[in-house]
Amino acid sequence: MSNAKLKTPSVLAFEAKLVPSDALMFSGNWDGNEWQPIAVGEKAVRGTISNRLKAATANDPLKVDAEVAKPNLQTVDVAALPHAHDTLRLDFSLRVLPGLHEPSTCNAPDYQLALAEKVTTYQNTHGFGEIAKRYAENIANGRFLWRNRVGAEALRIEVLVGEDTFKFDAYDYSLRDFSGNNIEQLAQHIEQGLSDKHVLIQVKAFAKIGSGQPVYPSQELVMGGGKGDKSKHLYALDGQAAMHSQKIGNALRTIDTWHAGADEVGPIAVEPYGSVTNRGAAYRQPKQKQDFYNLLDGWMIKDKEPEAEQQHYLMAMLIRGGVFGE
Repeated sequence: MSNAKLKTPSVLAFEAKLVPSDALMFSGNWDGNEWQPIAVGEKAVRGTISNRLKAATANDPLKVDAEVAKPNLQTVDVAALPHAHDTLRLDFSLRVLPGLHEPSTCNAPDYQLALAEKVTTYQNTHGFGEIAKRYAENIANGRFLWRNRVGAEALRIEVLVGEDTFKFDAYDYSLRDFSGNNIEQLAQHIEQGLSDKHVLIQVKAFAKIGSGQPVYPSQELVMGGGKGDKSKHLYALDGQAAMHSQKIGNALRTIDTWHAGADEVGPIAVEPYGSVTNRGAAYRQPKQKQDFYNLLDGWMIKDKEPEAEQQHYLMAMLIRGGVFGE
Protein backbone atom coordinates (compact mmCIF):
# COMPACT_ATOMS: atom_id res chain seq x y z
CA MET A 1 0.00 0.00 0.00
CA SER A 2 1.20 3.57 -0.68
CA ASN A 3 1.90 5.71 2.37
CA ALA A 4 2.10 9.00 0.45
CA LYS A 5 -0.70 10.60 2.48
CA LEU A 6 0.53 9.47 5.86
CA LYS A 7 1.97 12.00 8.27
CA THR A 8 3.73 11.44 11.57
CA PRO A 9 1.14 11.90 14.32
CA SER A 10 1.55 14.83 16.66
CA VAL A 11 0.84 12.38 19.49
CA LEU A 12 2.44 8.92 19.34
CA ALA A 13 3.50 6.94 22.39
CA PHE A 14 4.31 3.34 23.24
CA GLU A 15 4.33 1.70 26.65
CA ALA A 16 7.37 -0.42 27.49
CA LYS A 17 6.93 -4.13 26.82
CA LEU A 18 9.88 -5.19 28.99
CA VAL A 19 9.06 -4.10 32.54
CA PRO A 20 11.71 -4.93 35.18
CA SER A 21 11.23 -4.34 38.88
CA ASP A 22 13.80 -2.70 41.12
CA ALA A 23 16.46 -5.21 42.17
CA LEU A 24 17.15 -6.01 45.83
CA MET A 25 20.58 -6.93 47.22
CA PHE A 26 21.22 -9.74 49.70
CA SER A 27 24.37 -11.21 51.25
CA GLY A 28 25.26 -14.83 51.93
CA ASN A 29 27.82 -17.49 51.10
CA TRP A 30 28.34 -19.11 47.69
CA ASP A 31 27.48 -22.61 48.94
CA GLY A 32 24.93 -21.49 51.53
CA ASN A 33 21.16 -21.11 51.61
CA GLU A 34 20.77 -18.29 54.11
CA TRP A 35 20.51 -14.75 52.83
CA GLN A 36 20.06 -11.44 54.57
CA PRO A 37 19.31 -7.95 53.21
CA ILE A 38 22.29 -5.66 52.63
CA ALA A 39 21.76 -2.39 54.47
CA VAL A 40 22.84 1.01 53.21
CA GLY A 41 24.93 2.75 55.85
CA GLU A 42 26.69 6.07 56.21
CA LYS A 43 30.35 6.88 56.59
CA ALA A 44 32.19 10.15 57.35
CA VAL A 45 35.70 10.34 55.90
CA ARG A 46 38.53 12.85 55.81
CA GLY A 47 39.71 12.84 52.24
CA THR A 48 42.50 14.72 50.49
CA ILE A 49 42.26 17.45 47.88
CA SER A 50 42.74 15.76 44.52
CA ASN A 51 41.07 18.03 41.99
CA ARG A 52 43.05 19.83 39.29
CA LEU A 53 44.45 23.10 40.68
CA LYS A 54 44.33 26.43 38.89
CA ALA A 55 47.62 27.44 37.25
CA ALA A 56 48.29 30.31 39.68
CA THR A 57 48.07 27.89 42.61
CA ALA A 58 49.82 24.94 40.96
CA ASN A 59 52.91 27.05 40.12
CA ASP A 60 53.42 28.24 43.69
CA PRO A 61 54.71 25.48 46.05
CA LEU A 62 53.54 27.36 49.16
CA LYS A 63 50.02 27.69 47.77
CA VAL A 64 50.00 23.99 46.83
CA ASP A 65 51.07 23.05 50.38
CA ALA A 66 48.34 25.26 51.83
CA GLU A 67 45.71 23.83 49.50
CA VAL A 68 46.46 20.16 50.15
CA ALA A 69 46.59 20.77 53.90
CA LYS A 70 42.88 21.61 53.88
CA PRO A 71 40.77 18.65 55.01
CA ASN A 72 38.28 17.30 52.46
CA LEU A 73 35.50 16.19 54.79
CA GLN A 74 32.84 13.97 53.21
CA THR A 75 29.78 12.05 54.29
CA VAL A 76 28.87 9.21 51.93
CA ASP A 77 26.51 6.26 51.76
CA VAL A 78 28.14 2.82 51.73
CA ALA A 79 26.99 -0.77 51.17
CA ALA A 80 29.07 -3.91 51.61
CA LEU A 81 28.91 -7.61 52.36
CA PRO A 82 29.40 -8.55 56.02
CA HIS A 83 32.82 -10.11 56.69
CA ALA A 84 31.10 -13.45 57.30
CA HIS A 85 29.69 -13.50 53.76
CA ASP A 86 31.39 -13.77 50.37
CA THR A 87 28.50 -13.56 47.87
CA LEU A 88 26.08 -10.92 46.63
CA ARG A 89 22.59 -12.02 45.55
CA LEU A 90 20.54 -9.69 43.35
CA ASP A 91 16.80 -10.37 42.82
CA PHE A 92 14.36 -8.80 40.37
CA SER A 93 11.31 -9.72 38.32
CA LEU A 94 10.64 -8.99 34.65
CA ARG A 95 7.28 -8.76 32.89
CA VAL A 96 7.22 -9.29 29.12
CA LEU A 97 4.10 -7.90 27.46
CA PRO A 98 2.51 -8.36 24.00
CA GLY A 99 0.59 -5.81 21.92
CA LEU A 100 3.49 -4.13 20.15
CA HIS A 101 1.30 -3.23 17.17
CA GLU A 102 -0.89 -0.99 19.32
CA PRO A 103 0.49 2.37 20.51
CA SER A 104 -0.74 3.46 23.93
CA THR A 105 -1.60 6.84 22.36
CA CYS A 106 -1.92 7.84 18.70
CA ASN A 107 -4.09 10.64 17.29
CA ALA A 108 -3.87 9.49 13.64
CA PRO A 109 -5.95 6.35 12.99
CA ASP A 110 -4.59 5.84 9.46
CA TYR A 111 -1.01 5.96 10.75
CA GLN A 112 -1.87 3.56 13.57
CA LEU A 113 -3.39 1.11 11.08
CA ALA A 114 -0.34 1.30 8.80
CA LEU A 115 2.03 0.84 11.73
CA ALA A 116 0.08 -2.21 12.91
CA GLU A 117 0.50 -3.69 9.41
CA LYS A 118 4.27 -3.10 9.53
CA VAL A 119 4.61 -4.76 12.94
CA THR A 120 2.43 -7.70 11.88
CA THR A 121 4.46 -8.15 8.68
CA TYR A 122 7.70 -8.06 10.69
CA GLN A 123 6.32 -10.62 13.15
CA ASN A 124 5.22 -12.92 10.34
CA THR A 125 8.53 -12.55 8.46
CA HIS A 126 11.12 -12.52 11.24
CA GLY A 127 9.28 -13.16 14.49
CA PHE A 128 10.64 -11.72 17.72
CA GLY A 129 13.17 -14.56 18.03
CA GLU A 130 16.33 -12.54 17.31
CA ILE A 131 15.40 -9.80 19.75
CA ALA A 132 14.23 -12.28 22.42
CA LYS A 133 17.48 -14.24 22.11
CA ARG A 134 19.47 -11.11 22.90
CA TYR A 135 17.33 -10.20 25.90
CA ALA A 136 17.74 -13.76 27.16
CA GLU A 137 21.50 -13.62 26.76
CA ASN A 138 21.68 -10.36 28.72
CA ILE A 139 19.95 -12.20 31.55
CA ALA A 140 22.29 -15.20 31.25
CA ASN A 141 25.48 -13.10 31.15
CA GLY A 142 24.52 -11.01 34.20
CA ARG A 143 25.05 -7.70 32.40
CA PHE A 144 22.49 -6.14 34.75
CA LEU A 145 24.94 -6.56 37.67
CA TRP A 146 26.99 -3.71 36.18
CA ARG A 147 29.98 -2.92 38.41
CA ASN A 148 29.09 -5.79 40.76
CA ARG A 149 30.02 -8.18 37.95
CA VAL A 150 33.60 -6.91 37.58
CA GLY A 151 36.23 -9.20 39.11
CA ALA A 152 33.76 -11.68 40.59
CA GLU A 153 35.32 -15.10 41.23
CA ALA A 154 32.12 -16.82 40.10
CA LEU A 155 28.79 -15.72 38.62
CA ARG A 156 25.60 -17.79 38.60
CA ILE A 157 22.20 -16.76 37.24
CA GLU A 158 18.99 -18.57 38.19
CA VAL A 159 15.80 -17.87 36.26
CA LEU A 160 12.25 -19.02 36.99
CA VAL A 161 9.51 -18.81 34.34
CA GLY A 162 6.31 -20.54 35.41
CA GLU A 163 7.39 -24.09 36.22
CA ASP A 164 10.61 -23.88 34.18
CA THR A 165 13.93 -23.20 35.94
CA PHE A 166 17.13 -22.23 34.13
CA LYS A 167 20.67 -21.93 35.50
CA PHE A 168 23.53 -20.18 33.73
CA ASP A 169 27.22 -19.65 34.40
CA ALA A 170 27.45 -15.99 33.40
CA TYR A 171 31.11 -16.35 32.38
CA ASP A 172 30.02 -18.71 29.59
CA TYR A 173 28.57 -15.68 27.80
CA SER A 174 30.35 -12.72 26.27
CA LEU A 175 29.35 -9.10 26.81
CA ARG A 176 30.60 -8.23 23.31
CA ASP A 177 28.50 -10.48 21.08
CA PHE A 178 25.48 -12.76 21.16
CA SER A 179 26.22 -16.45 20.69
CA GLY A 180 22.75 -17.77 21.49
CA ASN A 181 24.17 -20.86 23.19
CA ASN A 182 21.89 -22.69 25.62
CA ILE A 183 19.42 -19.84 26.00
CA GLU A 184 16.87 -21.03 23.43
CA GLN A 185 14.18 -22.06 25.93
CA LEU A 186 14.38 -18.81 27.89
CA ALA A 187 14.33 -16.89 24.61
CA GLN A 188 11.18 -18.79 23.58
CA HIS A 189 9.42 -17.65 26.75
CA ILE A 190 10.39 -14.03 26.04
CA GLU A 191 9.32 -14.35 22.41
CA GLN A 192 5.97 -15.76 23.53
CA GLY A 193 5.56 -12.83 25.93
CA LEU A 194 6.17 -10.33 23.13
CA SER A 195 3.98 -12.22 20.65
CA ASP A 196 0.74 -13.24 22.33
CA LYS A 197 0.68 -13.91 26.08
CA HIS A 198 2.42 -11.97 28.86
CA VAL A 199 5.19 -13.75 30.75
CA LEU A 200 6.60 -13.16 34.25
CA ILE A 201 10.29 -13.96 34.78
CA GLN A 202 12.01 -14.15 38.18
CA VAL A 203 15.78 -13.61 38.17
CA LYS A 204 18.33 -14.28 40.90
CA ALA A 205 22.00 -13.50 40.29
CA PHE A 206 24.84 -14.68 42.53
CA ALA A 207 28.26 -12.98 42.43
CA LYS A 208 31.09 -14.36 44.57
CA ILE A 209 33.06 -11.19 45.26
CA GLY A 210 34.79 -11.88 48.60
CA SER A 211 33.99 -11.36 52.27
CA GLY A 212 33.40 -7.78 53.37
CA GLN A 213 33.69 -6.45 49.82
CA PRO A 214 31.70 -3.36 48.78
CA VAL A 215 28.65 -3.74 46.57
CA TYR A 216 27.30 -1.14 44.19
CA PRO A 217 23.61 -0.25 44.36
CA SER A 218 22.24 2.49 42.14
CA GLN A 219 23.37 5.97 43.05
CA GLU A 220 20.70 8.60 43.58
CA LEU A 221 20.88 11.92 41.75
CA VAL A 222 20.44 14.67 44.35
CA MET A 223 20.04 18.18 42.99
CA GLY A 224 21.39 21.33 44.60
CA GLY A 225 23.40 19.96 47.49
CA GLY A 226 25.36 22.50 49.54
CA LYS A 227 28.90 22.35 50.88
CA GLY A 228 29.17 19.80 53.67
CA ASP A 229 26.07 17.88 52.53
CA LYS A 230 26.27 14.14 51.92
CA SER A 231 28.15 13.71 48.63
CA LYS A 232 26.95 10.21 47.67
CA HIS A 233 23.43 8.85 48.10
CA LEU A 234 22.81 5.14 47.42
CA TYR A 235 19.40 3.78 46.45
CA ALA A 236 17.64 1.79 49.16
CA LEU A 237 14.18 0.29 49.59
CA ASP A 238 13.23 0.32 53.29
CA GLY A 239 16.93 0.58 54.07
CA GLN A 240 17.93 -2.34 51.81
CA ALA A 241 20.47 -1.71 49.05
CA ALA A 242 18.83 -1.84 45.63
CA MET A 243 19.22 -1.02 41.96
CA HIS A 244 16.81 1.11 39.95
CA SER A 245 14.53 -0.68 37.50
CA GLN A 246 15.77 1.77 34.84
CA LYS A 247 19.34 0.53 35.31
CA ILE A 248 18.22 -3.10 35.04
CA GLY A 249 16.20 -2.24 31.92
CA ASN A 250 19.13 -0.42 30.32
CA ALA A 251 21.29 -3.54 30.69
CA LEU A 252 18.62 -5.87 29.30
CA ARG A 253 18.11 -3.72 26.21
CA THR A 254 21.85 -3.44 25.48
CA ILE A 255 21.32 -5.46 22.31
CA ASP A 256 21.99 -2.96 19.51
CA THR A 257 24.91 -4.27 17.46
CA TRP A 258 23.24 -2.97 14.29
CA HIS A 259 24.78 0.52 14.58
CA ALA A 260 27.78 1.78 12.62
CA GLY A 261 30.20 1.66 15.58
CA ALA A 262 29.45 -1.92 16.62
CA ASP A 263 32.91 -3.27 15.73
CA GLU A 264 34.50 -0.68 18.00
CA VAL A 265 32.14 -0.47 20.99
CA GLY A 266 30.07 -3.66 20.77
CA PRO A 267 26.40 -3.67 21.80
CA ILE A 268 24.81 -0.48 23.10
CA ALA A 269 21.45 0.11 24.73
CA VAL A 270 18.55 0.59 22.32
CA GLU A 271 18.08 4.38 22.20
CA PRO A 272 16.66 6.78 19.54
CA TYR A 273 20.08 8.26 18.76
CA GLY A 274 22.26 5.40 20.01
CA SER A 275 23.43 7.54 22.90
CA VAL A 276 26.08 6.23 25.29
CA THR A 277 26.35 8.85 28.01
CA ASN A 278 29.55 7.61 29.66
CA ARG A 279 31.30 7.94 26.29
CA GLY A 280 29.62 11.20 25.39
CA ALA A 281 28.74 9.80 21.98
CA ALA A 282 25.70 9.07 19.82
CA TYR A 283 26.17 6.11 17.50
CA ARG A 284 23.00 6.64 15.47
CA GLN A 285 23.41 10.04 13.94
CA PRO A 286 20.49 11.74 12.14
CA LYS A 287 22.96 12.94 9.49
CA GLN A 288 23.57 9.30 8.48
CA LYS A 289 19.80 8.63 8.73
CA GLN A 290 20.43 5.73 11.08
CA ASP A 291 18.55 7.16 14.06
CA PHE A 292 15.13 5.86 15.08
CA TYR A 293 13.13 8.78 13.69
CA ASN A 294 14.69 8.75 10.23
CA LEU A 295 14.32 4.98 9.97
CA LEU A 296 10.72 5.02 11.20
CA ASP A 297 9.67 7.92 8.95
CA GLY A 298 11.39 6.32 5.96
CA TRP A 299 9.46 3.09 6.59
CA MET A 300 6.10 4.67 7.42
CA ILE A 301 5.95 7.86 5.37
CA LYS A 302 8.20 7.09 2.39
CA ASP A 303 7.50 3.34 2.29
CA LYS A 304 11.26 2.58 2.22
CA GLU A 305 11.66 -0.78 3.94
CA PRO A 306 14.79 -0.83 6.15
CA GLU A 307 17.24 -3.71 6.12
CA ALA A 308 16.27 -6.60 8.37
CA GLU A 309 18.82 -5.57 11.02
CA GLN A 310 17.38 -2.07 11.24
CA GLN A 311 13.89 -3.56 11.46
CA HIS A 312 15.09 -5.47 14.54
CA TYR A 313 16.30 -2.15 15.96
CA LEU A 314 12.98 -0.41 15.22
CA MET A 315 11.02 -3.18 16.94
CA ALA A 316 13.39 -3.06 19.93
CA MET A 317 12.74 0.69 20.14
CA LEU A 318 8.97 0.13 20.22
CA ILE A 319 9.52 -2.52 22.92
CA ARG A 320 11.57 0.06 24.85
CA GLY A 321 8.65 2.46 24.65
CA GLY A 322 8.60 6.25 24.63
CA VAL A 323 6.96 9.33 23.16
CA PHE A 324 7.70 9.52 19.44
CA GLY A 325 5.22 12.00 17.97
CA GLU A 326 5.94 15.32 16.29
